[in-house]
Parts: sequence; structure tokens; C-alpha cells
Amino acid sequence: MSVRTVFAVAGAALISGLVIAEPAAADPSVQPVAASVYTLSAGRIGASMAALVGILGAVNGGLALARRTGQGHIGTWARRNGAVTALVAGLIAVVVGGSVAATADGGLGTGNGLGGAYVAMLVGLIAVTLGWLARSRSRRTG
Repeated sequence: MSVRTVFAVAGAALISGLVIAEPAAADPSVQPVAASVYTLSAGRIGASMAALVGILGAVNGGLALARRTGQGHIGTWARRNGAVTALVAGLIAVVVGGSVAATADGGLGTGNGLGGAYVAMLVGLIAVTLGWLARSRSRRTG
């Protein structure tokens, strides 16, 4: 399975999870005041998945940045694709984390995924930065 397929499936799962969770969030009588530690709310799941996508993007960007230069055509191709996947994964993590943070109904510890959303945005920004550095490095050497 290619990296593009993994990111496409992860992005589709994140978007569909937000669409499915939206009707339940619209009715205030369904939402509890504070969730239990073991309760998996839509915000927690969305923020956790966004953080995982961001971590995958950061790892991919770090690997693309750590590859040696001068490896020929195939090395340049892998470095550029690693950088682009890191940029896309980081952007997905920032957008989904920001949407979870914007729609959270309470502060930290209420079960709405606000802490995970902040982590997802931070890791997503790291992935975007690493992907941008790797992309600019591959352009310079290519």
C-alpha cells in the first residue's frame, strides 16, 4: 500500500468522522457536562486521529530531510515525495485539530478533545516545517 493511499484513507476517515459526529453535537440534550476518563467522544477521536496523522507527517518529513543528497534521480524523487506527504499530513492535522478546538464546548478535561486538538496542531506545524525544509532542500540539490 502506498503512502498516498494511506493518507487518502486517513483524510477520508477524519472527514467522515466529523460529518457523522456533527448531528449528535447539534443536540445539547445529548451532550453530557463532563465526560468520563474512559469515554471516547467524537472530539477525542478526531483529535487523536489528527495527532496521529501529524506524527506520521513529522516522521515522514524528518526522514525526507535526513536522506543524503546526491543519490541520483530516485533519491531526489523519494525526498520530494516525502516532503510533500509531510506537508499534506501536517496541513490535515492542523485543520482538523483547529476545527476540533473551535467546536469544543468546554475547557481541558471536559472530554471534548481540546488537549488532543492542541497537540495535533502543534505536531502538524512541526510536520509542515519539516516538509517545507525537506522540499526546499530537494529543490536546491535537484
